[in-house]
Amino acid sequence: MTALLEAAPVRDPRIRVMVVDDSAIVRGLIVQTLERDPALRVVARAAQGEAALAELDRTAVDVVVLDIEMPVMDGLTALPLILKLQPEVKVIMASTLTRRNARISLQALQAGAADYVPKPETGGLVGAEEFARELTAKVKALGRSGGLPTPPTPALAVPLVRPAPLSPPIRPQVVAIGGSTGAPPALMSLFADLKGELEQAVLLTQHMPPTFTAMLAEQLERTGGRPAAEARDGEPILPGRIYVAPGGWHMTVGLSGRVPVIRLNQETPEHFCRPSVDPMLRSAAAVYGPGVLAVILTGMGADGAEGCRVVAEAGGRFVVQDEATSVVWGMPGAAAKTGLAEAVLPLPQIAPWVRRACA
Repeated sequence: MTALLEAAPVRDPRIRVMVVDDSAIVRGLIVQTLERDPALRVVARAAQGEAALAELDRTAVDVVVLDIEMPVMDGLTALPLILKLQPEVKVIMASTLTRRNARISLQALQAGAADYVPKPETGGLVGAEEFARELTAKVKALGRSGGLPTPPTPALAVPLVRPAPLSPPIRPQVVAIGGSTGAPPALMSLFADLKGELEQAVLLTQHMPPTFTAMLAEQLERTGGRPAAEARDGEPILPGRIYVAPGGWHMTVGLSGRVPVIRLNQETPEHFCRPSVDPMLRSAAAVYGPGVLAVILTGMGADGAEGCRVVAEAGGRFVVQDEATSVVWGMPGAAAKTGLAEAVLPLPQIAPWVRRACA
């Protein structure tokens, strides 16, 4: 007698998404955008926070795209309740590019949101290919990162390849930091840990749109206790200051006579990004040589890996955030795979490492 074995149900491999937006038109367009990708499946939609919570109570979701401004319950209020209901879910905040919404989006990142995406102006959503590309890429990256448990990555020292004979590293003149998805909260933690203990100038390229970068600089100044602002073209790079690449502009380093200065340009985006980390690192290595210390934080994609290689070849050093503490181990993972990173570290260990290297 042949036994009939019933096959266990196979989980749909597509990433499960919920879309929460009070505008039926915008909600529908976001759903259409996401469902064009065969790796994604919209399993729920809601018009405001309370309805989203009710849906989440009966539907398993990998990623939530959450509007900020909604009636009854707005996105910032709903966020902690969503994370309480489904702690593993990744939340992407969606907002228009206003100063108020930029501030709220940064608050949401501090409260547990994984990322944000700026919505085009009303009426411009149809055909906004950049919005569609960015949203789809972020949903896929975050959905995959939450799909399987990530084993802890031990802090490991990776020897930096230098020409023989091995020479000791010089004291850095500038610290250059790059980040993307998940990096704003990591930056707050890093600068809080470095407060009052870093004399070098800091160059920061974070993948962010205009308005958001100005708000980020304000938060970093409060957190880090040192002057921070969006960089201005031609200004000298001075010790003790944080220079943030403005949204929409590549920030590079140039010389005015013998003085290092900020140079901004709107050349072609790299890795679909402007600002991009690679131009900052390449130019910093060209001006400061072995005096560059680079840090690559959590982020999707591979921006910064090529720039880190240039930094190492110029005699500089770089460290990357480890996989276990990264929201997405794209950028730091790509930089680590060059084999030139001096260390791969959990986020809490990066500040002490930088402090020792800069002392």
